[in-house]
Amino acid sequence: MRLRHLIHAVLVLGVASAAAAQTPAAITVTSATLKANETIPKDHTADGKNVSPALMWSGAPAGTKQFAMIMDDPDAQFGGGNFVHWVVYKIPAAAKGLPAELPMDATLTAPSELAGTIQGLSGFRRAGYRGPAPPPGKPHHYTFTVYALDTELTLAEGANKADVMKAMEGHIIGQGSLVSLYERVKPPQD
Repeated sequence: MRLRHLIHAVLVLGVASAAAAQTPAAITVTSATLKANETIPKDHTADGKNVSPALMWSGAPAGTKQFAMIMDDPDAQFGGGNFVHWVVYKIPAAAKGLPAELPMDATLTAPSELAGTIQGLSGFRRAGYRGPAPPPGKPHHYTFTVYALDTELTLAEGANKADVMKAMEGHIIGQGSLVSLYERVKPPQD
């Protein structure tokens, strides 16, 4: 009887340890222009210049070989999931963030520390950043999630969020998000 309890205890501890080992480390995601739970500046929206914001991150665990970043809107459902505004993958492990106003190119060549980084396809079916443009009426929450990976993704240009998420399965060792808001005001009715 004791042997069975001992085996059970070892199995429970093993499962608990495996689950703890799979919990990603917390990454802190910040921005010079975006603030948590505050309004996204107009320049980063379709109502303004529609340029990507700078993002910075810290706290990536040792063993990080690459980063990926996905910006989506959980308040806008499309195709069975959150509407996707920006997908970036194959970000080198040495990167500490993404600069503002990245070009719309699929593969980045500059700045040099981001060479080889790929901007995937958004919900607009284009590479690069596309800012908030929600229908008027209520604020939408835009989530910028950074993933630290223990592997280098082999995805080529043209991957979307689903492709990147599938490729990252079992390889996410760190994760953090920044959530900002944007709301379009309903035009006055005559």
